[in-house]
Amino acid sequence: MPKSRNDRKKKAVYTPPPSAAKPQVSPRWLLPTLVTVMVLGVVWIAVYYIAGSMIPYMSDLGNWNLAIGFGGIILALILGTRWH
Repeated sequence: MPKSRNDRKKKAVYTPPPSAAKPQVSPRWLLPTLVTVMVLGVVWIAVYYIAGSMIPYMSDLGNWNLAIGFGGIILALILGTRWH
């Protein structure tokens, strides 16, 4: 009598190899640095839009203020990828 299709091949259940690695821990400086850089980037952009013409060094930088603010935000996001 022929075998049914289900009986021909039985798939083995995948079992991952045992891992002896310790869980990774973030450095203590990472989270405070991440939050500080993010807040400074947002505050820099906000101050530029609210009072940028009144602050001498900000008016000299012009639209580079946006690059500085967004650079801080992007740096914070990069640091966030290292947080465990």
